[in-house]
Amino acid sequence: MKWLLVGLLVVFLLLGSFLLTPSPIDSKAWDAPSPPAMTGVLAPNERLRLADLLARGEVYGPEDTTIGPDGVLYTGTQDGWIVRVHPDGTVEHWLETGGRPLGLVFDSNGNLIVADAWKGLLSITPQGDITVLTREAEGTPFRFTDDVVIAPDGRIYFTDASSRFQQPDYVLDLLEMRPHGRLLRYNPKTRKTEVLLGNLHFANGVAVSPQGDYVLVNETWKYRILRYWISGPKAGRAEVFADNLPGFPDNLAVDGEGRYWVAFPTLRNPRVDAMHKSPWLKDLVAKLPDSLKPKPQNYGLVVAFDRNGRMLTSLHDTRGTHLQEITSVNPHDGVLYFGSLHNDRIGRLPLQAIPGLGEATP
Repeated sequence: MKWLLVGLLVVFLLLGSFLLTPSPIDSKAWDAPSPPAMTGVLAPNERLRLADLLARGEVYGPEDTTIGPDGVLYTGTQDGWIVRVHPDGTVEHWLETGGRPLGLVFDSNGNLIVADAWKGLLSITPQGDITVLTREAEGTPFRFTDDVVIAPDGRIYFTDASSRFQQPDYVLDLLEMRPHGRLLRYNPKTRKTEVLLGNLHFANGVAVSPQGDYVLVNETWKYRILRYWISGPKAGRAEVFADNLPGFPDNLAVDGEGRYWVAFPTLRNPRVDAMHKSPWLKDLVAKLPDSLKPKPQNYGLVVAFDRNGRMLTSLHDTRGTHLQEITSVNPHDGVLYFGSLHNDRIGRLPLQAIPGLGEATP
């Protein structure tokens, strides 16, 4: 009996300590829309399992990919390396950024532009010299530099996913559900950085239209894609491009036919959607160990859209054993390359292997 009382006392003390410990977040309620049915264009298939696997077991977390002027595939990994995968399959750890390289793109001078979650927006010469282009905008430092793309006029569009939480704490940003993300633009000529859109719920992937008249940005926690007009009668305005998506949209890219390819690391989580209605519950969950916080489902998903936001096709790995937690999809010379935040491989799939793809709406 004595040991039972002692045990109960310990439990009450631990519970009291847990309840009295301040939460790391100040969450906000949100009523998530019902997810779309996985039918029609979204009907599950196993097309991602047709992809070849590159650098399998030799990279960890190749979050984004890009093909350089030298024909070599570049990616950034969780341990801070820029890794090169040569056409013959050789994997080379090229250089370390000292941070966590995420979005990658080459500029017209052959420099690799990197959105580094910890270091900001970087430029790396072919010789491996690193320059920090920008680390803050309007007095607010970047805390989670995420994706990057270059417009036809040379200006660089990129995202700061959250001005409050850094990369390891992205789940806290999800639970808090407050708009800490920004869409930004860097001008290499003036070296000035400006905020185009603020108050975004995790600003993630970016893609500029082939004509350079608008940029798309994924608002991950809201399950939607926004279109920000760069030029034309709507210049400076934003609108919803695609809404109520089947998962959490991450990076996106446009192919030569004007199709926008969007990577989804995981499907919607009904428990997370339900929790969003109860801020007090989210505040408690945020205090739990990471092992008890919501986890992504092992699933591979990529969806293609036309320029009007209409879904064209989807690629799945329903078991998530071949390609899962896909964070980027990059078209190049008729081939799609798939990156992942935590996987140990890069996927490669020819567009011609995708049945009934058709062409994008002009």
